[in-house]
Amino acid sequence: MRDVLSTNQPSPVQTPAPDAAQNTLLNATDALCAAIESAETELESSYSSLANKPLISTPDPDLDAEIQTQIATLKQVNDRLKQAHQRTMSMEDELSARYSDMQKSCNRKWYLPNPPSNGTIDLEEQQQDHFARGVNLYKILLVCFIGSFAGVVVESIWCLLRHGYLESRAGLVYGPFNLLYGVGAAALTLALYRFRNRGPWLSFLGSMLVGSVVEYLCSWGQEALFGSRSWDYSAMPFNLNGRICLLYACFWGVLGVLWIKDVYPRMAKLILKLPNKFGKIATWCVTIFLILNAAMSLLSVQRWSERIHDIPPSNRFWQFIDQRFPDERMELVYANMEFGNPDENNP
Repeated sequence: MRDVLSTNQPSPVQTPAPDAAQNTLLNATDALCAAIESAETELESSYSSLANKPLISTPDPDLDAEIQTQIATLKQVNDRLKQAHQRTMSMEDELSARYSDMQKSCNRKWYLPNPPSNGTIDLEEQQQDHFARGVNLYKILLVCFIGSFAGVVVESIWCLLRHGYLESRAGLVYGPFNLLYGVGAAALTLALYRFRNRGPWLSFLGSMLVGSVVEYLCSWGQEALFGSRSWDYSAMPFNLNGRICLLYACFWGVLGVLWIKDVYPRMAKLILKLPNKFGKIATWCVTIFLILNAAMSLLSVQRWSERIHDIPPSNRFWQFIDQRFPDERMELVYANMEFGNPDENNP
């Protein structure tokens, strides 16, 4: 009966044996601990010598030199141990993050496929020798283009859900594109790419810092150039000159983790589908389109502002701008743009 029960019991889960490199680390750690214990035992004699020194009237320069050498050696050992500790912590964090991302990508949901892991993206880019590998110029330009479009779509949906109507959130006169979202996506990618295979806290802290710096500089630049502010956090706790605050810095941190762990891998997977030759040509085409679109948008907004202040066109080019981009069209594209009261500029 005992034999039957023993055969029916589930066998305990066995942890896989460490490989050769891990065995080397473990053995080195054991040897290091033994060496530290031995050194600690030897230091007992130094402690005794230091305790007896006040009882001896004659100076002992050899003891002083020995103690100074021991202190210098221990300091050197401590510095090396700190470096080794930091490296092993980084190794543990990266391995844990890669494993967690892999598990997340494999556990597919019926309503939305999970994003691929960043490690898988890196491997596929390397195997394909892809034109947009890593964070090169092609990758950043494509991220900017896709982010400019996706940001408008997301904000338009948010406007529909919150207010019950659709309203243009575009920043350019041609197409549903907003370079603010595109530049923001590119900046987050550049800042957080090095942390893509690490735990979420590094991305959170990095995004807090980058987002807050960008937000502060934008607020300062707007006030310096135009004498106005689009936001003021003076009433919020832990604010800095009303330009940034702790709460929105935390929002930046959450956004950064969501971006580098969820949005960026999906975007990189989409970019991987572009063939090298076609992808390079397409990247430069959409980049030139965005540049010309942005230039035309700036000129159109400038003339819109001049028309509001009753400034007539000075040449045929501005007449063409007035015909192509009248007030009605500009109000549809830039539904939330406001200018100062024109009467304020008139005596």
